[in-house]
Amino acid sequence: MILLDTHIFLWWLFDDPQLSKNLRHQIGNIDTTIFVSAASVWEISTKYRIGKLPEAASVAENVPKWIVKAGFHPMNIKPEHAQMAGAWKIPHKDPFDRMLAAQSGFEKIALATMDRMLSQFPIKIIQ
Repeated sequence: MILLDTHIFLWWLFDDPQLSKNLRHQIGNIDTTIFVSAASVWEISTKYRIGKLPEAASVAENVPKWIVKAGFHPMNIKPEHAQMAGAWKIPHKDPFDRMLAAQSGFEKIALATMDRMLSQFPIKIIQ
């Protein structure tokens, strides 16, 4: 099982060459269950609305549809995820990243990300 960071999800959808061969292989493996967080839906919608993701217009219109279309599974935010995200004494301020790290840690699944800042959290990261 793998939880995708928001940029990894978008890179997969757009077949972006920045996506590593390792991640491309693991995400494409039919035996691997892939999750996309509700936090990523929130992040894509927010960043598109404020003009930071103009290239993601087609995805931002209906992110849940794109999760299903990609064959992935949505991960809802549980109160336990929110508690962990807010309580960690790690100076990382991005609320989307904190939530993804908390979901990864609480659910004990790897987080696929290229964001080195997320290595501050006690979670398993794959690149």
